[in-house]
Amino acid sequence: MNKEEILRILQSVTDPEIQVLTLEDMGIIRDINIDEDEKVEVVITPTYTGCPAMDLIAVNIKSALQEAGIQNVEVKTTLSPAWSTDWLSEEGRKKLKAYGIAPPEKAAGKSALLGLDGGVTCPRCNSTNTRLISEFGSTACKALYQCNDCLEPFDYFKCI
Repeated sequence: MNKEEILRILQSVTDPEIQVLTLEDMGIIRDINIDEDEKVEVVITPTYTGCPAMDLIAVNIKSALQEAGIQNVEVKTTLSPAWSTDWLSEEGRKKLKAYGIAPPEKAAGKSALLGLDGGVTCPRCNSTNTRLISEFGSTACKALYQCNDCLEPFDYFKCI
């Protein structure tokens, strides 16, 4: 197996918290290494340090590769460079919006991380007449907003 074949297998592995996104959509697969003994090492970067989904992501990566016949698999985590919402693919951003989660709209910054940007586009009606309800939504990486036009609450994937 080569890197491209392994990446094709990993394209089916989804984020356990937002299952419409693949690991590729998230941009967390940083590298794939294959040594002379055909041991496969997959290097991933968490969306934030301490992300509770990382252990399950590692298990899902190993399972997908083992189901494809690759038994000698190791998943390593690297924190540098730190993951950024800039790594989300365009396809991933579209999937978030279709799922009802507003994708990050701006480059990473402290005010974005804290959900203080305001004017987040509603994923349901596309209005920017929105307001922050809580700095934390269904997970720590999302903030809870409400649209003032359609009145629907929605998660916003914070810029990091």
